[in-house]
Amino acid sequence: MRDRVLIAGAGAVGSVVGGLLAAAGSAVTLLGRRAHVDAVRARGLALDGLFGVHRVTGVQCATAATGLDDPFGAIFLTVKTYDADAMLDEVRPLLAGDGVLICMQNGLGTLERAIGALGRARVLGARVIFGAELPTPGRATVTVCADPVLIGALEPEVQARAVAWARVLSDAGIPAESTSGIVADLWAKVFYNAALNPLGALLDLPYGALAEDADARAVMDLAIDEAFAVARTAGIALRWPDAEAYRGEFYGRLVPATARHRSSMLQDLARGRPTEIDAINGYVAARGNALGVATPTNTTLTRLIRARARLSSSWKH
Repeated sequence: MRDRVLIAGAGAVGSVVGGLLAAAGSAVTLLGRRAHVDAVRARGLALDGLFGVHRVTGVQCATAATGLDDPFGAIFLTVKTYDADAMLDEVRPLLAGDGVLICMQNGLGTLERAIGALGRARVLGARVIFGAELPTPGRATVTVCADPVLIGALEPEVQARAVAWARVLSDAGIPAESTSGIVADLWAKVFYNAALNPLGALLDLPYGALAEDADARAVMDLAIDEAFAVARTAGIALRWPDAEAYRGEFYGRLVPATARHRSSMLQDLARGRPTEIDAINGYVAARGNALGVATPTNTTLTRLIRARARLSSSWKH
C-alpha cells in the first residue's frame, strides 16, 4: 500500500487525499493546475479544517500526465465528472499492471467507464461525502464531512483491495470504510446531491436553509422520490425500504451535518465552469427515460442549471 500514488486531479478533494497520504508515508504525485502545484513545490501543501492542520513537503508535482513515466501502484481519479473521461485516457498508461484506479467522482457513470477501460479487477469506486476548498494556491481546507469515504469493488475477489485502501485512508486521517455495495452507495449519494446541489445553486442558499423552507423541501422530496424509483427499477440493492425511509436519514442526519455547506454547483456557476448536473439529476432523468420511469423534477432541475450556465455566460459577454 506504500506504492507510488498519483492524484489525478489535485483540486480541493484530491489535495486533501494526496496530502494526508503523503504525510502518512506514501510517495505521492499531485497532477493539477499550475498555480496550485507551483505553490506546493515552493512552500509545501498546507492542509487545515476538519481533518487537522498539516504542512506536507516532499510531494512530487506535475501539470501534465505526459511528463510522468514510471507506473503508479494506485491512481486516485479526483477530477470533476465532466473531466473524468479525458483524465482517464491520460493516466491509464501510467497504472501498473497490478495497480488500482480509485474513482472519486460525484454522480454516476464514471465508474462504469473506468471498468470498461481497465477491467473490474483494476478499478475501485469511492463515495466521497466530505467537502473541501482551495482558499489560495497551495492550501486546502476541509469544510464539511457528513460520512466516511466508502470504498468498494464490483467483484468479490477484488474487495480485499477495497478493504486495504479504506484502511490506508483511515490510517492517514481520512475517515474511510470499505463497502460491499459501492454501486448502491453511489446511488445514495446521488439522492443527496440531486436534492441539494441544483437547488442550492439556483437559490444561493446553504443546505440547512433549503431544508427549513417548505417549498424548497417539497422540491427536494420530489427529486429524491424520482431518483429512488429509478434506482429501484434499475435493480439497485438499496438499504432503505422506500424513499421516505431514506428521507428520514437525509433530513435527520445528513443535512444537519452539512447545514452550512454551499453547493459546489453554485461555485462552478460563479466561476463560469461546467457543472456536474449531467452526472447527477441529468443521469437520473436519462436513466429514468430509458427505464420508463417519469422524472419531471430531475429533468426540470437539469434544464434550469443548464439554462443558468448558458445565460450567465452570455450575459457576462
